[in-house]
Amino acid sequence: MIRNPAFETHYQDIYGGRWGALRESLLAPVRSVAYDEGLAKAYTLDYASVLAARSLRLPRAENGVPSGAGGELLDACAAPGGKTLVIAGRLRGDERLLANELSTGRRGRLLAVLEEHLTMEQRERVRVSGFDAAALGSRRDEWGRFAGILLDAPCSAERHVLGNGRELSRWTEARPRFLAGRQWALLSAAFLLLKPGGSLVYATCALDPRENDGVAGRLLEKYGQGGREDAAFLDRPGFTEGEPTRYGRIILPDASDGWGPMYVARFRKGEP
Repeated sequence: MIRNPAFETHYQDIYGGRWGALRESLLAPVRSVAYDEGLAKAYTLDYASVLAARSLRLPRAENGVPSGAGGELLDACAAPGGKTLVIAGRLRGDERLLANELSTGRRGRLLAVLEEHLTMEQRERVRVSGFDAAALGSRRDEWGRFAGILLDAPCSAERHVLGNGRELSRWTEARPRFLAGRQWALLSAAFLLLKPGGSLVYATCALDPRENDGVAGRLLEKYGQGGREDAAFLDRPGFTEGEPTRYGRIILPDASDGWGPMYVARFRKGEP
């Protein structure tokens, strides 16, 4: 079995005596479910991903009845499409979803998943795009466009790294640091793209706190101060699975019979 001493030391420092059991759980098969709520065909995915996607508040009345106002939602980094399906199956009224994926290859997989698992009516509610979500945030004419945004950000994906000898051998401590920078660019852009009153969910499958609470905390530090009415407000996820962190919740497979890892933080943008 391939080992990377730097990788082992890094996560041992973070998780201490828990790391051994957590590492073994990451090497075990993912606990998946066949999710079919509102879909034409069930899609198999990690239940922690279902919880992350369900955390996005849709633009309707609190009792679940469509408000009539509708709204455009954004799945900012959508491939392979599992979370997109969860959101699409919940759309009602005039709600619609833009599923975005920068990578051409991954976008092709996303399109195939949508075609196979959505009803014709649902498919008409979902458009697919391929822009850089971080770059879109620099366009002021796009600010406030989306009523809700899910950002399942590219991350260290340690479960995948541990199962891939080549990637594990190439891992360095620079990886989570670099990814945290990219994640911050995506999250800060997403907040600018969010309408006042809108819901923003930030999710990763990373273990390193710098990619999780570290990024979420930066959003509150930059946009949550000064008493501005359109500031970022913490709106903790509603599920109880996993364990709390400073700004969200994290589901780890050693304590959830194989679900995860999945970190979820949720924010609301104030209304001026």
